[in-house]
Amino acid sequence: MSKPWLPILFLFATLTTFAQTFRPPAVPLITIDPYTSVWSFGNELNGSPTKHWTGKPQPMDGLIRVDGKTYRFMGAPTSVMKTILPTAKQAGYTAKFTTVKPDPNWWYKEGYNISTWKQGPAPFGTKDRNDAMLKGGTEFPQEIWYRREFTLTAADFEKPTLNIFHDDDVQVFINGVPAFDCAPCFTGDYEFKPISASARKALKKGKNILAAYCKNGAGPGYIDIGLADEIALKGANVVQPAKQIAFEMKATQTIYTFQAGPIQLKARFVAPLILKDLHMISRPVNYIVYDVESSDKQTHEVEILNAVSGLWTVNDASQQVAGKREARDDFFLLSLTNTEQKVLGRKGDDVRIDWGRAFLSAPNRFVKSSGFGAAEELIEMFTKSGFVTANQRVAANADTRSMAYVLAFGNKIGPESKSIHAILGYDDVFSVQYFGQNLRPWWNKDGNKTIERELADAEKDFDKVMKECEATDEMIYQDALKAGGKQYAELCVLSYRQAISAHKLVADLSGTPLFLSKENFSNGSIGTVDITYPSAPLFLLYNPTLLKGMMEPIFYYSESGKWTKPFAAHDVGTYPLANGQTYGEDMPVEESGNMLILTYAICKAENNIEFAKKHWKVLSVWANYLKKEGFDPANQLCTDDFAGHLARNANLSIKAIMGLASYAKMAEQLGNTKEATEVNTLVKEFAQKWMQLADSGDHYALTFDNKNSWSQKYNIVWDELLKLNVFPKTVAEKEIKYYLTKQKPFGLPLDSRKTYTKSDWIIWTATLAANQQDFEAFIKPVYKYAMETPDRIPLSDWHETVDGKSVGFRARSVVGGYWMKVLGERWK
Repeated sequence: MSKPWLPILFLFATLTTFAQTFRPPAVPLITIDPYTSVWSFGNELNGSPTKHWTGKPQPMDGLIRVDGKTYRFMGAPTSVMKTILPTAKQAGYTAKFTTVKPDPNWWYKEGYNISTWKQGPAPFGTKDRNDAMLKGGTEFPQEIWYRREFTLTAADFEKPTLNIFHDDDVQVFINGVPAFDCAPCFTGDYEFKPISASARKALKKGKNILAAYCKNGAGPGYIDIGLADEIALKGANVVQPAKQIAFEMKATQTIYTFQAGPIQLKARFVAPLILKDLHMISRPVNYIVYDVESSDKQTHEVEILNAVSGLWTVNDASQQVAGKREARDDFFLLSLTNTEQKVLGRKGDDVRIDWGRAFLSAPNRFVKSSGFGAAEELIEMFTKSGFVTANQRVAANADTRSMAYVLAFGNKIGPESKSIHAILGYDDVFSVQYFGQNLRPWWNKDGNKTIERELADAEKDFDKVMKECEATDEMIYQDALKAGGKQYAELCVLSYRQAISAHKLVADLSGTPLFLSKENFSNGSIGTVDITYPSAPLFLLYNPTLLKGMMEPIFYYSESGKWTKPFAAHDVGTYPLANGQTYGEDMPVEESGNMLILTYAICKAENNIEFAKKHWKVLSVWANYLKKEGFDPANQLCTDDFAGHLARNANLSIKAIMGLASYAKMAEQLGNTKEATEVNTLVKEFAQKWMQLADSGDHYALTFDNKNSWSQKYNIVWDELLKLNVFPKTVAEKEIKYYLTKQKPFGLPLDSRKTYTKSDWIIWTATLAANQQDFEAFIKPVYKYAMETPDRIPLSDWHETVDGKSVGFRARSVVGGYWMKVLGERWK
């Protein structure tokens, strides 16, 4: 007998389990683009202040007032950091230093003879760190030891803390006692770091010595240290937390449920990243929806405070912001902006936007009051009266100014759920500079729209947008579930907003869409080809126009004559300035192969050859380069550049072979039969030769000259997907069988050199598996990593397979590569 209720029960059980066990390393709240991107870095939304993906504070506070009693459901009170010993950025100082290794057991202790040490002004940095160094700083080569004497008039501190900027490894001592040790690690700016309990006790009235050692392992180096006293908030600003009772994450939404006394609150953070709709992708707007209902069947007075910090609009807390309040016919607008506007004036990786304007908007019918001020002041006003005032709009340091609404429901809340919402937006005026031209965001590409109108339209479209988000959430989850199972589907959900919002959509002067990536937390490049390549599967599936928008800048760079080398460039600049490659070294085989493969993949996705036809001349130049240099690559970098240079790289050789096979397919479809035949013959020769040179018995080697090595051959995934039919299926079968013997608790290592891995490549490799059981065997440890990594940061794609720790990178678009299995199933 059939049981029609079983599928419903199964779906309910699946969703329930998802809500109970799903624990992202960090949770996306507001995801618009690489600059406007705010996350919760923990399990509870009210457990810590919200942050930008870089880890810098970008507070967003949420409180609910129920019958006069206030509960916090979002953010956390931030401590006051009172300076004990200023950094060089706060107040100049000089210190004794040496770059010659001193006695390792005594150099940091009182009484050690430092008479031969030099004296110089802080901060201390390498020559290539001059952009971050203050005027007058002291240069050091690779290692530096320095000592700083200071006097305290008292030592009764609440919680002494380091204020430190170190790049790279560091050891800190206070009065000869170890205070802080971090290796291998670095910071990209000044951060507050805890010191040991014994070092806190060592601080004393009178003379003290702070000693530090810094080693620069690679890239720029920098060291500067001060001390601060972390003073916890007390009194009225300490608000009871609401109890978080549920958490759910969908592709476009993050949903928290809280119990606040007799009221149940559901807070939904909605990013309408609808891939089929370029305007929705570009519209710089997210929603926060609040659903409330009574739990005790009684009626209650309920108001909600929604506050956004001025830190959203600056790179540095010391920059000043000013507020503006506007009342329209149907909605309120609050905004904050940096008082010094230098549009597109800052580039780099670990930086935040400091031009444009952040907006907090809501329909008039929901707004009870609005105001500007220090977050603590606004919270105290709300706690006492349920109101905030708008009389504090003077310029002030960004970390001391927030804008806030008090939202009300109109009537008392009973058992029937009621809903209100707020809209957050950001107007960046100009988004990127593209070969000398400042380009506006796609939503305002013609320059005839205003952010105020866009926010009003976002309100008008609210119901429609919510329905589209629900449909997208269902599509993304079900597509991935059918392709790879529950854990795989949850990884795709986790990655969706991260993959998309690491890009900015603009139009070039001809109106062509450009979807420019930022290489987050690696080097800040813009339009990087080997970021585009792993990101591609998500966009090939749901909107190839966006993938073309990633590739067009690289095509233009060569076709315009600005890039004259016979292979594809690595990038087109450092975000947000796309004026030409800034990465220090080329990746000739890597990037040329990537561009050829992806061009053919787009033609397959769109079922026509037009994109290849448009760029055929330069595609032929890159193909000719691969014919000569691609099969047995010279000592060079590939996309896994963190692993260093490698000659005779077997996986990179596959990249060249796949690129040439793709080129032959395109030539054939364009009617270039002679070229297609010649290249196909060459590809077959390369494949046979590859199998001989890389053969290592039960697997294929990392390099042609080292049979005692192995590596993931993730590039071969295109052979099946694009129906290139270059290698026999036994190649992938042999590799998969071997990889299953090399698994670690948190994933398959990238190759035999190290135990770290790249999770995007694991999923490409897993897609090679001939059966679902083997596929899931690769996915399970990746899922374990995502759910159990101790690093509470936006998903890192580079992690250790032994302990699940991030090695580097975070919030990068490459997790779009997680959709490779869905793409493979779709293209079957």
